[in-house]
Amino acid sequence: MPPLRRAIAAAILVPLALALAACLFLPGKFQSTLTIHADRSFAYSYTGEVVAIDLTGAMTKAVSGMADAAEDGSATPSDEATDAAEDPAKKDAEYRELAEQVRKEAGYKTVEYRGNGVFYVDYALSGRLTHNFLFPYNQDAGMVFPFLAVELRGKDGVRIKAPGFAKSEGKGAMGTGDDAIAKLDGSFTLITDAEIVSQNNEDGATTVPGGKSITWKVNSQTDDAPMAVLRVAGL
Repeated sequence: MPPLRRAIAAAILVPLALALAACLFLPGKFQSTLTIHADRSFAYSYTGEVVAIDLTGAMTKAVSGMADAAEDGSATPSDEATDAAEDPAKKDAEYRELAEQVRKEAGYKTVEYRGNGVFYVDYALSGRLTHNFLFPYNQDAGMVFPFLAVELRGKDGVRIKAPGFAKSEGKGAMGTGDDAIAKLDGSFTLITDAEIVSQNNEDGATTVPGGKSITWKVNSQTDDAPMAVLRVAGL
């Protein structure tokens, strides 16, 4: 690699390596339901696809292409960048091992790796909201971008936001997640008998046995992440 291109690539890769995990996980085709009761009991389920993006390989290609362009005006990725990309068979083996690890965690009834970076997940967990809840979140597995975040606000507030269930410029860093974002297709339903302080679904809530229900249909064109604020029993 010529000195100039090596220096440019290093200058770009170092901060990216610090800022990004090895993989980015995004929802594919799915159904998800969150039930929160006024007494703070809750249940959450996610059934469907989780799509993994290999950021290491994708960013190596992108950065090497940028370095080539800076040196000779060409945006064509170099052979070195192609060689640096992960071998597909090796990456599949890593993903199968990851599926085995995640399957051991509470809530995961099924975790299957189905190839091409796609996992099938059947997850269900219940409890009481005395602390924040994130799904998925596993530092060891690199799952650090949650699809859903339930945050406690003050003594009796609960804020629900599902950043994974919407498109986002941040997800497709330098275009690396564009294909995965295109696979986003599902529904997220909130069921509650607590007071709904605010929510961002244009259709609003519908009455169901025991409370209210809000369903967000999401796909690759969804701009706004599902969001709601509830008032529940105080701690």
